[in-house]
Amino acid sequence: MLVEFLAYMEFVKFGLTGVATRMLLTVKHGIRVGLLYLVMLAVMSFNVGVLIAAVSGHTLGFFFFGGRPIVNPQV
Repeated sequence: MLVEFLAYMEFVKFGLTGVATRMLLTVKHGIRVGLLYLVMLAVMSFNVGVLIAAVSGHTLGFFFFGGRPIVNPQV
């Protein structure tokens, strides 16, 4: 869930300068990639329980942080 939170969270609303914003986004990207590699290594252990936990965590993370609200269109 932490990876999906980092993927969809906006950190640039604080009125930072261009360089500070790029540095903050770079650090966020580095943390996210590092976490994704840890998940990949855990899944490569061929443990089905770890695989289910990783997929469930990403799914719940997308549900809570990445999904857009469902809007009923007025036809």
